[in-house]
Amino acid sequence: MVPGDTSFNRNETENGPSVLKHGRREVLLRLARLGLVAGSSAYLGHALYDAPGFSGYVKRGSRQVRDFRLDAEELTAQLPQMAIAQSSTVPEELTRRAIEALGGMKRFISRGDRVAVKPNIGWDRTPAHAANTNPRVVAEVVRLCLNAGASQVVVTDASCNEARRSFQRSGIWKQAHEAGAQVVLPASHRFKTMRLRGELLDEWPVYTPLIEADKVINIPVAKHHNLSNYTGAMKNWYGVLGGRRNRLHQNIHLSIADLATFMRPTLTVLDATRVLVRNGPQGGNIADARDMHQVIASMDEVAADTYGARLIGVDPATVKYLALGQERDLGKMDLLSVVRV
Repeated sequence: MVPGDTSFNRNETENGPSVLKHGRREVLLRLARLGLVAGSSAYLGHALYDAPGFSGYVKRGSRQVRDFRLDAEELTAQLPQMAIAQSSTVPEELTRRAIEALGGMKRFISRGDRVAVKPNIGWDRTPAHAANTNPRVVAEVVRLCLNAGASQVVVTDASCNEARRSFQRSGIWKQAHEAGAQVVLPASHRFKTMRLRGELLDEWPVYTPLIEADKVINIPVAKHHNLSNYTGAMKNWYGVLGGRRNRLHQNIHLSIADLATFMRPTLTVLDATRVLVRNGPQGGNIADARDMHQVIASMDEVAADTYGARLIGVDPATVKYLALGQERDLGKMDLLSVVRV
């Protein structure tokens, strides 16, 4: 029965079964209408399956994109694209200064927003090892989001090492919770298979807490990586994926570019308070880390990573995914719209 077609019900109750009342032509027409409804329902079901929970969904060419950026008017405002905060040893102060230089958190977060915060919580390491994001930077971002009016802030990552130990030993679980965030551990039911339609990444399990939000803030740590030479903002999106991510290492630069094409964050806050300059991404020896006392807030992930690579002593030209990101118009490597605060 076609929803809303009351004549079909009336004919059944008043004049006997509809198939008997109408001729063959009418029956075929009604079956065709039913087919159209079923087809529309199937299409809608596919669209809902592939859409994020609360944010907008767009396609760029043949690729899927989760775009959490500000609207075009805000993106063209007369403010720098990137701010580098330094000259302090207090992570919270550096974080506030960097974000304030871009217009403050209220520029990015609206009252009632559900915000997903994505640090690097990949490793069972302490903050001194600099393999994960500084928990004090994460906590300050949470506080700023809540002060800007966010209704909920979720802090999460799909860890490489055992998640519970990584979340605890990194210090991020405790600090983020105390700041008012909902800390979410990865679990199998929180992934859904999606078609990313990238050049390398096609169908893959995607971590839904990071796409079912109104706004997304990426908070990586700048560090060395033994395969890509450098890891920061763009590489941090590996935490969006489940499954056997190590398979992507065979073409790591293209996979990173595909992920950065898929995920367009509202804001990037690059932690460079303490960086891992060798033996990354996991580290393990405190001597491999160095204090830099900087936090970089950016609306351009390519620019943030270009600066971060230089900061840890890596030539950005050797980080091939940066050039790929620039080719895809994800950002620029020229660092022209930058302010130091």
